[in-house]
Amino acid sequence: MFHLLPKTRLFKSAFLATFLVVHALQTQRTFTNPIKNSGPDPWVLQKDGWYYYMNTTGRNLTLWKTRNMADLSTAESKVIYTPPAGKPYSKELWAPEIHSFNNRWYIYFSADSLNNLTHRVWVIENSSPDPMQGEWMMKGKIGDQGNHWAIDMSVIDYNGQLYAAWSGWEGNTNGRQDIYLARLKNPWTIDGDRVKISQPDQPWELHGDVPQEWQKNGEVPKIYVNEGPEFLRHNDSLFIVYSANACWLDYSLGLLTYNGKGDLLDPRNWIKYNGPVFTQAPENGVWGPGHGGFFRSADGKQDWMIYHANPSATDGCGDKRAPHIQPFTWTADGSPNFGRPVPKKSMPVPTE
Repeated sequence: MFHLLPKTRLFKSAFLATFLVVHALQTQRTFTNPIKNSGPDPWVLQKDGWYYYMNTTGRNLTLWKTRNMADLSTAESKVIYTPPAGKPYSKELWAPEIHSFNNRWYIYFSADSLNNLTHRVWVIENSSPDPMQGEWMMKGKIGDQGNHWAIDMSVIDYNGQLYAAWSGWEGNTNGRQDIYLARLKNPWTIDGDRVKISQPDQPWELHGDVPQEWQKNGEVPKIYVNEGPEFLRHNDSLFIVYSANACWLDYSLGLLTYNGKGDLLDPRNWIKYNGPVFTQAPENGVWGPGHGGFFRSADGKQDWMIYHANPSATDGCGDKRAPHIQPFTWTADGSPNFGRPVPKKSMPVPTE
């Protein structure tokens, strides 16, 4: 009996220590938006237990790698591509997205040689198992036969066929950005013509006053925007979530739904939701949410969205746009229910 007391004390001490460690780990697994101080046009690819993240830097392509998106601010990062000077894709690199097809990595990004008028989408490729390693090679420009202005391309493998969606001009003049869709021959080549599946035509999409510095001779030109299209799949349903209005205005998300009854390239098979599906929440300190993307928690049980937002109404299109994440649900008819931008307070991380 003499030896039982020390063993009991030792057991209790070990149990208490374990409890405190577990409790500390549990209490640490929270986060507060934004998950990074800056990050316009956020994008996430989930593959083999890792999350690969990118956002607009303007000057290069930087890749982040993490096991949990809530840990993005401390994640490993690397500049994986800096364009050489004097190329058509040397300046204003926007909205990069990393994808994986046929055991190779591809990054789609918008860029120009001088100013926004020459923006097109470009593709680079990497055959390394780890996209943080290996060499990224330029595959070239990806666009329609008419070589129209284009930004914000995203790509999906839909039942064995690659499709691309992007924002572009109908002609050669700025003033309205529409959403286009095309079939791909391979990850860097469009196959056939583009088709327009959405243009700004609802009242909430027509808030087009441009910034004061763009105004000339007292004139206030209008620019109407549909951009940042992102595919979202749920069971047998396919959606495209896009951004409307503009980053200097009340940026919001809209929704296109494929009716599942025919060719994806038939505009009649896409239904636009009447109204925005995600708008700013000034009461929560979230302004101009847009450029939404989607991922699942590591255990596969939670659906999450990522979007950029500003901390005030006057921050415009600069680096103050930062990535936010929050879970979302589905309605009875199978459509996404994004709710409202959540307050900037502590909340549980995506389940691991």
